[in-house]
Amino acid sequence: MPLELAPFTEGEYARRIAKTRKAMEAAGIDVLFVTDPSNQAWLTGYDGWSFYVHQGVILGLNGDPIWWGRTMDAFGALRTVWMEERSVIGYDDRYIQSTTCHPMEDLAAHLTRLGYGKARVGVEMENYYYSAKAHAVLQKNLPNASLHDATALVNWQRAVKSDEELMFIRRAARITENIVNLAIERARPGLRKNELVGDLLQAGTYGVGEDWGDYPAIVPLTPSGLDATAAHMTWDGREMQTGEATFFELSGCYRRYHAPLCRTVHLGQPPQEMLDASAALNEGIEAGIEAAKAGNRACDIANALNGALKKAGIDRNGRCGYPIGLSYPPDWGERTISLRDTDETVLVPGMTFHFMPALWMDSWGLETTETILIRENGPAEALCDVERKIFVKDEVLNDLPAPNDGFVGRTHRATDRVREQQPDVDVAIGGPAG
Repeated sequence: MPLELAPFTEGEYARRIAKTRKAMEAAGIDVLFVTDPSNQAWLTGYDGWSFYVHQGVILGLNGDPIWWGRTMDAFGALRTVWMEERSVIGYDDRYIQSTTCHPMEDLAAHLTRLGYGKARVGVEMENYYYSAKAHAVLQKNLPNASLHDATALVNWQRAVKSDEELMFIRRAARITENIVNLAIERARPGLRKNELVGDLLQAGTYGVGEDWGDYPAIVPLTPSGLDATAAHMTWDGREMQTGEATFFELSGCYRRYHAPLCRTVHLGQPPQEMLDASAALNEGIEAGIEAAKAGNRACDIANALNGALKKAGIDRNGRCGYPIGLSYPPDWGERTISLRDTDETVLVPGMTFHFMPALWMDSWGLETTETILIRENGPAEALCDVERKIFVKDEVLNDLPAPNDGFVGRTHRATDRVREQQPDVDVAIGGPAG
């Protein structure tokens, strides 16, 4: 891809590579092999659904990075990376899922050809995309080199976002607002969860205005009732029920950048303990955002949250947030800083976090979260604008929204079910909301 068509400017990519090389030098690494697709994209712009096979970026202390991967995906690299064609290398398809050869044999040959046969090679060992077999084969085929764990070396360079990156995250936040508000608006008794999620996926892909939506690194998490006592449930085909809470953990995605947000909807009147917990949680979120100031530490956010919750008799364990930005499945976190009482990382302007203090209780779950930006002065900025509360909905089944507002199929099916269940109820189908 010509540099002028890349997502970011030449100066932005130069900044990223310079930061990474400085960290490599500090770690005594001669060449870095980057397998995390988020790190690949951050350094080179590479974008494609090819992370299920071995691929990566070779970054030395000089020259342009090199993208290396399957030959059929090298054509995608030529369409997305900012480097010239000579910096894209493809390996033969005979290596794919073979029991007699391995892609790392090809990588080792290229590293040797490039002069790294006796080098200190950094690899991302604690990574979804770098297998134990890959490490063993690479080590065997680089007998004179030494492999060193460089897990999260690039991730840490991504912690402070540039102005260009923040623009993308803000665009993602507008998409997030849209899909979260849509979830709140459309959640109703009798609506099948998969139909609602279909609408959310469609809205997220449509985006907002000219800002088109990409696929998020995590699918919609939308559990109801007892399922909401677990953190990472997705959806099924059951109908939403009166008396149940559903939390929606969602994110818009713009050019791989995310801005996650969670809100909870209760169909019917919630139990008092949930309302009390929500009030305490909101107080804790306010306290956490107030503590999220440049110069403070990650643990200060967690301690402020936990202090407010303890006053209400809630003893919440575990971390309450993590950095976000550019990401690929299976996670939109950056896997560096954790908002918890033991993490003393100093907060720096430009850091972005999903402040995620969810409560999973014995009989219900409650998620109210924010994507926050550490600013030069004052408390953090919440990047999404959705009211912070439990959304209580007492609508009866025939209070269904209009079907012809750009989301096809779901409302027609739900309305048909209402007519089947309540033949005497007049279910009107009107025009789109103004």
